[in-house]
Amino acid sequence: MPTVSVVIPTYDRADVLPRAMDSALGQTFADLELVVVDDGSTDETESVVADYDDDRVRYVAHETNRGGNVARNTGIEAADGEYVAFLDSDDEWKPTKLERQLDRLEADDADWVAAYCDFETQREGPAARLESLAAGLLARADGDHPTEGGEELVGEILADRLHPGAGSTLVARTDVARSVGGFDEELDRFQDPEFVLRLLDEGPLAHVDAPLVVRHDTGTPAAETVAAADREYLEKYADAVDRAEERGFDVRGRHDLILAKRFLAEGAFLTGIRHLTGATVPGRHVPGLAWATAGGFRRRTDRRTALTSALAVAVLVVAARRR
Repeated sequence: MPTVSVVIPTYDRADVLPRAMDSALGQTFADLELVVVDDGSTDETESVVADYDDDRVRYVAHETNRGGNVARNTGIEAADGEYVAFLDSDDEWKPTKLERQLDRLEADDADWVAAYCDFETQREGPAARLESLAAGLLARADGDHPTEGGEELVGEILADRLHPGAGSTLVARTDVARSVGGFDEELDRFQDPEFVLRLLDEGPLAHVDAPLVVRHDTGTPAAETVAAADREYLEKYADAVDRAEERGFDVRGRHDLILAKRFLAEGAFLTGIRHLTGATVPGRHVPGLAWATAGGFRRRTDRRTALTSALAVAVLVVAARRR
């Protein structure tokens, strides 16, 4: 029986899937199985997997496309390992990722249920790379908070200050992943932090302070999709949100900031501004808002949006003074 079952859910990504598979099979910790869950692909995904002459590779297929969360749960159920690790098919791991996480999980007497690590993001083009660099600097500036433990992490996660990134960075005990019911199959967004919140009900979360995952930006859902998932997520954890806000976490304000950026980037300035007026905007996040607004303006250059664009910029100036 392998120590770790690596689950890669995939759908129509035959072009990038080998990058993810190679990074998993090339780990310095080799006692693993690789479970590729094909979520109803219509491309050459099955042939890509079949080309691997490695008895650690297993192929599981859905007859129809059922969504990434369902595919992850299929992988959890199929896993034979003591631990289950998740890797999105458009991402990749650095070679020591699993080794360092397992060392952390077994380093002391703490009854860890899972471990996550940091990540870096790659985007194509000079402007996109600059945006990725800025995002990384902002993430580090958002520090001064606990990165591992139990209940004390709930507020950090709900307020979007801590990003365990279950889709590609997490290694969890397989029995615990199953006992909490896996990933929420109804959520179109926020499924990673939601899964981690339920893991925290079972025990503490460990952290490896190193960027051992490379995430490749291959697009994001529409802002309306994110907004619908955001409402469902916050409603599901309404009591926990209230407790976190009583402890000083402005959860709803931070989620308004997330949505403001999404809508502004799509050029939906009035909706973006509406969320921005309720947002908590630390000064270090203003450049990200400006970037989103600029992207939205490039999408919508007609005269009708010129006024709302100017208004958006004015709001950003006001937001810069908020803490």
